[in-house]
Amino acid sequence: MYYIGIDLGGTNIVAGVVNEKYEIVAKEKTKTKLPRSAEEVIADMALVAKKAVATAGLTMDDIESVGVGTPGTANKETGIVEYSNNLKWDNVDLAGILEKELNKKVFIENDANAAAFGEYLAGAGKGHNSLVAITLGTGVGGGVILDGKILTGFSYAGAELGHAVIAVDGEPCTCGRKGCLEAYASATALIKQTQRAMINDKYSSMWEIVDGDITKVNGKTAFDGMRVNDETAKAVVDNYITYLGVGIANMINIFQPEVLCIGGGICKEGDTLIKPLTEKVNPQTYARKEENRTKVVVAQLGNDAGVIGAAMLGTEIK
Repeated sequence: MYYIGIDLGGTNIVAGVVNEKYEIVAKEKTKTKLPRSAEEVIADMALVAKKAVATAGLTMDDIESVGVGTPGTANKETGIVEYSNNLKWDNVDLAGILEKELNKKVFIENDANAAAFGEYLAGAGKGHNSLVAITLGTGVGGGVILDGKILTGFSYAGAELGHAVIAVDGEPCTCGRKGCLEAYASATALIKQTQRAMINDKYSSMWEIVDGDITKVNGKTAFDGMRVNDETAKAVVDNYITYLGVGIANMINIFQPEVLCIGGGICKEGDTLIKPLTEKVNPQTYARKEENRTKVVVAQLGNDAGVIGAAMLGTEIK
């Protein structure tokens, strides 16, 4: 039995054919080419899905169902994307239109939730009953899986973990609030923190790392500076991990998942990030026995998480 998973992004549309072992057997992609109408985007989603099926050497008769991870508020009951700022969509019947294109049952979910579901099934959460996933990118995305069910809230807009406030009247966030985790722990926030520190220390080795061009600062710059014992870089990394640790401790105390996995480019740091992060998180959580502690780990599936999770939406425990 095979399933199609579609990861709809602002830049790319990725479709994969996934088998019952949660393995991607074929994958294709195309550009989203925004701005344009929802109907045009959905037509391309159908085309790339059919192309993936052909690449797999299968036909649509071999496909059980189709799942889509989409930016925005995805009403899984109606199949309607009620709102997506990234796509400029308002009440788009994504499932209904795509079902007509593919003649298959279509399930939809928020893209971060779909990625979390993928990690739960086939990645960092495999073999466990609960998982919280966060992604440190331009913003901070999140997904919560409890006993095989994706937590969305009654309005299908739940698990916006990046918009939990960790500093009252703190840094402004793109959502309109101040002090959100996203404003402190996203890759965007780390870049800003690094640049501020460099401006205040003209002798920091981070200037050499970016060839004297502050616009070249990325999420790796401060970690690279730390590795050459730059004190300013060390302070940036420590402050960043402190902020991230507060947010993660909050998530653990609320949901008590078996696993909390972190995705995004910053996670390529591996133990350089996870070890000090765990040291900051553990004293702030209520589980005092080591065997009851949530495991804080790096996400395993990368960009494939969204495709796998979307493909298996039809199998989610209802």
